[in-house]
Amino acid sequence: MTDLSQRIANLSLEKRELLMRRLHKQQKVSPIQITPVTRETNTFPLSFAQQRLWFLDQLEPDSTAYNIPAAIRIEGKLQPTTLEQSISEIIRRHEALRTNFIKQDGEAIQIIHPACDWQMTTIDLQTLPASERESEIQRLAAAEAAKPFDLATDHLLRGTLLALSDSEHVLLLTMHHIISDGWSKGVFIQEIAALYCAFVQDKPSPLPELPIQYVDFAVWQRQWLQGEELQNQLSYWQKQLAGAPAVLELPSDRPRSAVQTFRGSSQSLQLSKTLTEELKTLSRQEGVTLFVTLFATFTSLLYYYTGQEDIVVGTDVANRNRAEIEKLIGFFANQLVLRADLTGNPTFQELLGRIREVALEAYTHQDLPFEMLVGAMKSERDPSRTPLFQIKFVLQNTPISDIELSELNINLIEVDSETAKFDLLLHMEEAKTGLFGSLQYNTDLFESATIARFLGHFQTLLNQIVVAPKIRLNTIKEILHEADRQRQLVKEKELQDVAIQKLNKFHRRSLKNSTELQNKL
Repeated sequence: MTDLSQRIANLSLEKRELLMRRLHKQQKVSPIQITPVTRETNTFPLSFAQQRLWFLDQLEPDSTAYNIPAAIRIEGKLQPTTLEQSISEIIRRHEALRTNFIKQDGEAIQIIHPACDWQMTTIDLQTLPASERESEIQRLAAAEAAKPFDLATDHLLRGTLLALSDSEHVLLLTMHHIISDGWSKGVFIQEIAALYCAFVQDKPSPLPELPIQYVDFAVWQRQWLQGEELQNQLSYWQKQLAGAPAVLELPSDRPRSAVQTFRGSSQSLQLSKTLTEELKTLSRQEGVTLFVTLFATFTSLLYYYTGQEDIVVGTDVANRNRAEIEKLIGFFANQLVLRADLTGNPTFQELLGRIREVALEAYTHQDLPFEMLVGAMKSERDPSRTPLFQIKFVLQNTPISDIELSELNINLIEVDSETAKFDLLLHMEEAKTGLFGSLQYNTDLFESATIARFLGHFQTLLNQIVVAPKIRLNTIKEILHEADRQRQLVKEKELQDVAIQKLNKFHRRSLKNSTELQNKL
């Protein structure tokens, strides 16, 4: 156990939970302040994260894997021109939304345009029968998310308003990941709400001017992350991942292609409010966050499928560890590599302790950009897989809360972008009805039935650990085997019932035909 881990272990349960929450919300900050850089030029360097996405775009320029789609249902008397005015003001506020990326003197740079002539497309669906509108919304949302961006010339934010009736609309928004992230999507929606409510009443913007912009962060990041600070970060991760398996051998339905594909789909999972509260209670009792409990369950399930006791899974951190960047739109999110030790057939409680230690130290060393870690590990690159990990787990803690617009009801609609950047990505978030999950998967590797079974197993484990947190990994195998057996019995019973119904129908028809024939004779 490291000195850090020992100090953490000596804390009370309440203090350990508080520490985990603070680290998971990225409260750690650098002492070096981010200040605005000169605007004598409109060209600036890319952040490390942007540089990786730009490089990937050069390799596959028409890829839509890094599009970030959003669909917002708006009920009430909407003023489309005011909505467009609100979005235009957001673009004015955030330089990232009027930025393009080009190659100059052999280097990638970002160009900030002083103004942006942005317009929202409108599609009228009012003549469409009500029974067909929902499927058409999904079709248009998927089609919009599947349109590529040209990073050098296109507006990297697109908006389409679907008019369903005078009192119902759906707003489709798509941003490229190079200028945005999950947290940014929440900032964007909150600013739409604030600006629309003001503009619809002919009031000025209530939002204060931003102290810095994304390029200020990009310049600061390159100046700060070097020398001793960079070496400290690198040393931790190189030690933590030394000897880690490069591949998680998750069984797939089809062989992996020589080059990674990004075709995907998703399936959802809704946990009850009761189960969600039970998971929170268990987390408090064990002195861990909800993230640790869910992540430990997820790795237990991966152990069941792979038999591997050394499991590497990726996760996201918002990387919003400074007050001045919390309200910015831009690509701040970073990926962390979490290595789970499942050796020795531990109890679930013991596994929670192991995952807590790994997570705490990872959050403490979260500032190293994933792109730099990949380069530093110098592992052999495999074009068929993502580097360092192929499976990812994310618990959303972005600021997408209840949205209020002037006399309008607003709800987010789930959009299937039909892409998958990883073999599997389980995204969890908390809603009023309980935890909601979306499992994105590579359709070239997995059948939909396999994914449904995986989600069923995950829910089975969650139900089990809240009542028996001392179960061991080998017991988990027995539980899931039994769940599969029961599921198969139910399926066979359903098939038998269908067969009996068809047989009875056939007998009734035969009897009717026989009676009619006798009457004729």
